[in-house]
Amino acid sequence: MSAPPRRVRLRPWLLAQVSSGRFSGLQWLDPELRLFRVPWKHATRHSPPEQEDTIFKAWALETGKYQEGLDEPDPAKWKANLRCALNKSREFQLKYDGTKETPVQPYKIYEVCEHSAGADFVDEDEEEMPNMMELSLNPRISDPPLFGPVVPMSSDLQDRGGLCSGLQDLNPPPAPMMEASSMGQNHQTCKYDLLSSVPLTDLDLKVQYRGRTAASLLVSNPQGCRLYAGHLEPSPDQVELFGPVTLQQVQFPGTSEIQNQKQKFYTDALLDVMDRGLILELWEQDLYAVRLCQCKVFWSVPGTSEPGPPNPLEREKKVRVFSLNDFLQGLILFQRGETPNPPPFEVYFCFGEDWPDKKPKEKKLIIVQVVPVVARILTEMFSGELSWSTDSIRLQISNPDVKDRTVEQFKELQRLLQSQHIQGPWTPNVP
Repeated sequence: MSAPPRRVRLRPWLLAQVSSGRFSGLQWLDPELRLFRVPWKHATRHSPPEQEDTIFKAWALETGKYQEGLDEPDPAKWKANLRCALNKSREFQLKYDGTKETPVQPYKIYEVCEHSAGADFVDEDEEEMPNMMELSLNPRISDPPLFGPVVPMSSDLQDRGGLCSGLQDLNPPPAPMMEASSMGQNHQTCKYDLLSSVPLTDLDLKVQYRGRTAASLLVSNPQGCRLYAGHLEPSPDQVELFGPVTLQQVQFPGTSEIQNQKQKFYTDALLDVMDRGLILELWEQDLYAVRLCQCKVFWSVPGTSEPGPPNPLEREKKVRVFSLNDFLQGLILFQRGETPNPPPFEVYFCFGEDWPDKKPKEKKLIIVQVVPVVARILTEMFSGELSWSTDSIRLQISNPDVKDRTVEQFKELQRLLQSQHIQGPWTPNVP
């Protein structure tokens, strides 16, 4: 068992680590402006030992949250602890979040701010439980644009305020009158039932060869997956070639079932240059795609009704293809009657052929449909089409780190549920 957590001043400790040169990639960018760079690689409980000697582990040791030889290594928790400490501190400001656009070597840039001494003592109990009210009032805007280069964050970007400010303008219909005590009890029950009943990070994948389903599977890895062909598996020293080893590895099905020989020939030709694959990465409840393979990949924006110009994925560039917060915002507007249809959520990837174009997807050699399960379940639920069969939902509960904007939008959906006189916990009616 770990020793009791210690109160540690973050600023002097962290600045000493930056100056020490002990950790690779942790360095000053401009000592006069007090900017420094922090490597921010993905971490899991199963990270190789050589990747555990990081600034995150050092912080866990310094604060007493981890004791070597006594506690089980947990690199993901170490990183979360330091991130919370930096977010809470008034003596550091995040200037650039490069974790979304640089999947191979992610990093962040912080600026040292001048504040009164003693401002950043860290209370370890609070460190693991962020102040949700503070997050709601002061959202951090760190999402990269859908297209174009990402530049370091500036004050004008921060003034946009995120989706939280927009939600303040949405006033749901008043709920039926009830006693204050019972109303509060029902609200709490409903909120946590919905949050814990939908798998926020699950993805449904369907691979189609000229309209015929060749494979379908559920991806439950909270970090995402790598979709590839061949037999080359990733390794910790080949991240630049095949992506992080923590991703679920999904192999394209073979072509032995294809009857048309010409179709089989061209499909095999495409699969032969897909060894490195396509990465589908989940980050802060959004879905990003990174094309690593030699085969060109095109994708369609959810809801595209008319064929537009082909939409290619630039190689080794991270592109956001689905935003959960945007989807929830659209679902709220639909439920309030402000839009005629619920927001679309299916994302299609076409391999080796222009897409979208005038040809239907059933005529394409390789199409992969990706469906965020949470979006499908919520759409069925609010459209009155939810069927509690084993095909429509897998009763699994994941526990990701839900961000403040997502929580606010779920709370809004709960108020809409209450306005429809739905009482009590949301439970499936299984025969």
